[in-house]
Amino acid sequence: MKIGLQAYIQGTVEAVEFYQRAFGATLGYNVKNDDGTFMHAEINLDGQLLIALSEASSSVGIENIKRYSPTDYPTMNFSISLENEEAVKKSYEVLIEGGNILLPIGPLPWSACCANVIDKFGVFWYISV
Repeated sequence: MKIGLQAYIQGTVEAVEFYQRAFGATLGYNVKNDDGTFMHAEINLDGQLLIALSEASSSVGIENIKRYSPTDYPTMNFSISLENEEAVKKSYEVLIEGGNILLPIGPLPWSACCANVIDKFGVFWYISV
């Protein structure tokens, strides 16, 4: 079985570049809309699908980025375990640009380095070692 994660956001062209920078990822299979945005864009990390993006017709969830607090999490997040603390710190520094930090980077009993962030596109990430 293969599970795919899809996010519907506004600003897919910027988001592709943003996630490539955050995770050292690459753009995989993609199809563009007539306006140059992505109908479908696969972001790959180490040869595997990390997340697929599609341009949304409205700003689904964007207005809620700053609403969430460390005790009031969105229903779902995208979780990624990276190879080392440096990779987590690099991703964190990019994801917090214009985003909302729900759990600052640091250790938890199950991870030496992790964080919860809602990025500027409204995507909720849990990044960890």
